[in-house]
Amino acid sequence: MVIDSSAAGMTVECTSCKDLVIVPSIKPMEKVIEFNYKTASKKEIKSEFNRIAKELGDDRFFTKKELNYLPEILQDGEQILAFSSGLMNGNTWLISLTDRRIILLDKGMIYGLKQESIPLNRVNAVSGSTGLFFGKIIITDGAKDREITMVWKKTVKIFTNKCQDAIYTLNQVQHQVLQQPEEDPYAKLEKLASLKGKGIISEDEFETEKKKILG
Repeated sequence: MVIDSSAAGMTVECTSCKDLVIVPSIKPMEKVIEFNYKTASKKEIKSEFNRIAKELGDDRFFTKKELNYLPEILQDGEQILAFSSGLMNGNTWLISLTDRRIILLDKGMIYGLKQESIPLNRVNAVSGSTGLFFGKIIITDGAKDREITMVWKKTVKIFTNKCQDAIYTLNQVQHQVLQQPEEDPYAKLEKLASLKGKGIISEDEFETEKKKILG
C-alpha cells in the first residue's frame, strides 16, 4: 500500500488487508525537560511514570516489575519519552522509548530478566496497526522485525509517532554535528565523543567520522 505523506499522523485503511494502519507523523520532537532518574526518589520516579502513562494511555498493569527495573539500566542523562506493553514470543514485554534507544524488557519470575536494546540510529522503521480493542507495533532495525501484539489500541498511535519524532530529532542532531566544516576539528571530535559516550553512535561510526575530520 502506498500512502501519501500528507496522511502523516492519520489512521487509514489498508486496501489489501483492510486493517487500520497508523501513518506516523514526522516532525521535530518537542524539547525534553530532563529528569534525573539516577538521583530522583522512588516517589519522584513514580510521579514521572504517572505523567508518561497518562499521556500515552497505558495502565502499566502487566509491566510494573519491568518499570521498577527500567531506571537501573538507563544511561546518564537518558530520558524516557514513552512506554507501552504487549506480547512478543508468548511473553508480556515493556516497550520503552528513550531519546537514545528503544528498550524491551521482560522480567519473569522463573527465567529472570530478558532485555533488548535498539539504538535509534539503527532503527529502520516503527509501524503500528490497530483492531477493535488492541493493536500491534512492529520495530525493524535491519537485522530483524520485532512484532509486539496485544498492545492497548490507544497507545499504538502515540508510541509510534513518538518513535518517529525521536528518530528524526536524533538524525538532525547528528547532521548538525557532522556538517560544520569551519568548526575546530578538536571541538568536532569532542562532540562526536559525546555522542558515542551516550550510545547514540557506535565505535565504528565514531572512528569513521574521526578519520574524515582528521583527514
